[in-house]
Amino acid sequence: MQRHYFGTDGIRGLANQFPMTVDVALNLGKALVARLPRRGSSFKVLIGKDTRRSGYMFESAIAAGVNAMNGDVLFTGPLPTPAIAHLTTAMRCDAGIVISASHNPFHDNGIKVFAADGYKLPDEVENDIESYLDDPESLNSRMSPESIGRSRRIDDALGRYNAFMKSNFERELSLDGLKIVIDCANGAAYRIAPTVLEELGAQVIAVGVEPNGYNINDGVGALHPDYCANLVREHHADLGITLDGDADRLILVDENGQIVDGDATMMMLAIDMKNRGLLRQNTLVTTVMSNLGLHLGLHDLGIDTLQTKVGDRYVVEAMRSKGYMIGGEQSGHIILLDHSTTGDGLLASLRVLSLMKRSGSSLSELASVFHKLPQVLVNLRVDRKIPIEDLPESSRLIDKISMDYGKTGRVLVRYSGTEPKCRVMLEGPDQAVLDRDAHAIAALIAKETSL
Repeated sequence: MQRHYFGTDGIRGLANQFPMTVDVALNLGKALVARLPRRGSSFKVLIGKDTRRSGYMFESAIAAGVNAMNGDVLFTGPLPTPAIAHLTTAMRCDAGIVISASHNPFHDNGIKVFAADGYKLPDEVENDIESYLDDPESLNSRMSPESIGRSRRIDDALGRYNAFMKSNFERELSLDGLKIVIDCANGAAYRIAPTVLEELGAQVIAVGVEPNGYNINDGVGALHPDYCANLVREHHADLGITLDGDADRLILVDENGQIVDGDATMMMLAIDMKNRGLLRQNTLVTTVMSNLGLHLGLHDLGIDTLQTKVGDRYVVEAMRSKGYMIGGEQSGHIILLDHSTTGDGLLASLRVLSLMKRSGSSLSELASVFHKLPQVLVNLRVDRKIPIEDLPESSRLIDKISMDYGKTGRVLVRYSGTEPKCRVMLEGPDQAVLDRDAHAIAALIAKETSL
């Protein structure tokens, strides 16, 4: 079916413009109560958010829709996306909602929905909810005044997640002696991340912890790791941790100020799990965006890889269906299913810190196992997402370049599922050739999509 609301990661768009409007949020609250199963006599929804100004508007609208259908709402305030996934199950809620546009700027917002088991909704359930949203009159069952639900704030949500995070770090270990720069992107983790690291013993230099409703992801966080890298060098820190706006992804910085992306992080964690007999079915799940160097390096170490299409939800689906325990994306989503149901930047950083402590190795030494093949990624803003195969000039050039590269490289062109962008990614042995070819493809796509 043609979807008008849900993308690859919930509903997302410019705040106060379709589909991110109060009306849609209100009807979504109603639709969740109408569509999702309930555990008990009342339907209970947990709602968290990041630090965007528009979050107040959307949490109130969703709550009103849930209340109108005899559902109850629990507000957590700003909290990471993975925290809501965890607390949804821990507090026996029927659904969890995160109001966040993740790594996007403040003027965007989004709504992610978790089922009672802490996993994001499957496509078929989202399609059913879309049907309700397309026909909101079907949701207008009027509850009697005594049947209207209620909303209340959960004061200890932050403490609950703090305790859960620390439970995932070995009791016999401590972060004592480590100096860590943590960049919270002025987002959802601005309180929880520095607190957890400090309570585990680290000396913490916290930045991106002064949200004002407008500065989320603005020059800080996982999309701008150079800011953290400069601070690591300035303070002679042992490493830097950068999170995005809702803290479900991370990019690391080693003690030399070198950026360590999601591919390198997945590789070092997968190797550690294999060495400890914890890498179930000897497989790491990645997306098509992961660097070829990751696959080649793991193959040499006897570790298999499985590729999915882009989107952490598709990585999770593959992991659950096959019984794998680790997967993720180059962009920094790291999923560890023995600990969490979704990507968790803080959790993944704790697993890396555990590895550093157990091995006595620096981050640069651990990351040296990954040898990245030269890569270029061009993000092209587009007004229309015309299928690539329907762009004749662009398709011909893509096919030609792919044939020229053969087995020494690859070309991947796709539209973003969360932004009005086309992503052109090329890999191969020659950086100059990659830059030339990527920009040639992007220029043709820009021309053909603007006609």
